[in-house]
Amino acid sequence: MNTKHIVIAGAGTMGYSMAQIFAKYNFDVTIYDLKDEAIQNARNRIQENTKILIEEHELTIEEENKLHQHLTYTTDKSCFKNCDLVVESIIENVEIKQSFYKGISKIVREDTILATNTSGISINTLALAVYKPERFIGMHWFNPSHLILLIEIIKGDYTLESVAQAVKDLSIQIGKKPVIVQKDVLGFAANRIQFAVLREALYLVEQGVISKEDIDAVMKYGLGFRYACLGPLEVADFGGLDTFYHISNYLMEDLCNDTKVPHELAECYESGHFGIKTQQGFYDYHDGKDHEAIKNRDDQLLKLYNALYK
Repeated sequence: MNTKHIVIAGAGTMGYSMAQIFAKYNFDVTIYDLKDEAIQNARNRIQENTKILIEEHELTIEEENKLHQHLTYTTDKSCFKNCDLVVESIIENVEIKQSFYKGISKIVREDTILATNTSGISINTLALAVYKPERFIGMHWFNPSHLILLIEIIKGDYTLESVAQAVKDLSIQIGKKPVIVQKDVLGFAANRIQFAVLREALYLVEQGVISKEDIDAVMKYGLGFRYACLGPLEVADFGGLDTFYHISNYLMEDLCNDTKVPHELAECYESGHFGIKTQQGFYDYHDGKDHEAIKNRDDQLLKLYNALYK
């Protein structure tokens, strides 16, 4: 795969973030969206981001100018006609995504790779709407994409091995740590683990075993700190598989195995409390606490990133 021109479909947070990263590595990138206001917002946010990077001495003015030269913005579908890769990051709705692919997959060249940034929608389900589905694949990025190194590459039943390898190679080229999910399962790998942890965490809070503040502390200062350096299987190896075997014998049957949405999560959702975006979730983010929380998250992630990877 000789990738030169990439189209990012969807100018939201993930869309413009991915575009900025590709442009940083000298790929020609077009950001496409249906709405002019989304395009303008993406342009503004990228300009803001690059200014911050200059202030933090992570980017020079010359590098900023070069980055912007690699970026174009459009609402015109003709941008798909001669690109090497499309990375779609539109709304998480099966019907809308399928409608998008039904049209776009016949506009692009037949050798153009089509990748979706869906967080968990079945790759096989989306592939039903794709002309030549053997070049269709999942390419799941994580927010904030400029700091989180992981990219999940998810193969569908029809995905060619060469397509998966090409997307993996490209991910490495832009400084990411890709993994290949060999089978299309709901939630892929990362979200299955994330939601298993969330289910047990909320179960312990709901049962009065521990407060929400303290369950977060368990992860931040214990498990999460360790998992930043070791994966769960490596942790077990270091701890001793005999020890983990004996603990599994009595603990597995006592873990939460509910199949419904956790009560506290459902309660927040039904009350319109969606977290940072509504200034209320499991925690209160009013009176500027939302901006403070985001800044604190990014500062902490940047310190961790610099300590471990830079």
